[in-house]
Amino acid sequence: MGRITETVKVLLIINVLVFIGSQLLGNYSIQLFALWFFKNENFEVWQLLTHMFMHGSFMHILFNMYALWAFGSPIEQMMGQKKFLFFYFSSGLGAIILHTLVNYLAYQNGFNELLDAGYSAAEINEWLSTSFDSIMSTRQYGVPEGVDQESIRAMVEAYSSSAVGASGAIYGILVAFGMLFPNVELFLLFVPVPVKAKYFIPGLIALDLFSGFTGYSLFGGSIAHFAHVGGALFGFIMIWYWKKNQFNQNRWD
Repeated sequence: MGRITETVKVLLIINVLVFIGSQLLGNYSIQLFALWFFKNENFEVWQLLTHMFMHGSFMHILFNMYALWAFGSPIEQMMGQKKFLFFYFSSGLGAIILHTLVNYLAYQNGFNELLDAGYSAAEINEWLSTSFDSIMSTRQYGVPEGVDQESIRAMVEAYSSSAVGASGAIYGILVAFGMLFPNVELFLLFVPVPVKAKYFIPGLIALDLFSGFTGYSLFGGSIAHFAHVGGALFGFIMIWYWKKNQFNQNRWD
């Protein structure tokens, strides 16, 4: 966790500049560059990349960029620039794959509930295209009592919410750090004693799994927990493969 490496430095600068720009543009930047559900009318292909440079708040970007500097620099030193960039963006895309899959399951479950209740696909799509705030008051739109309200609410949230942040890529980097430097002791602000990376990072992922399945989060709402898990999973697969096949090389690129 020493000096900042060149690729990490460039990523930090881009993220900060995009954050400043998004604050100036406001909701328009979210509509254009955040990642929307692929059935939402706001979805565009470029959002698969641009959402990784968007952040929702100052604390969001602060924690992500701190982790990118602290854990990304030693990983880049070991991998080299090209492989690090591949790893970073692949982890980010892996995060979105799992995040989108979870959202699709929630969306399809609610969609099927409404189909079984007698709504047509066209009626459901028209209903979903209205504003998020009004659509959440499902009883106003005639959703019958027999339909599972939580399923409908989860469908609407999956359809209407957007994803921003480098967190998926960061979780891939965290996993890489834990696998390559397992015995490094981490001093964390909210933990008064040093914790080895091989314990802290799996614990962090387990916490995201718990929050993803239960809906209870220690760090507040609007967190894409399964995106974190997806980034960690893809990061683990890549590091496991590279260690198995290239560990005897001085550099990995």
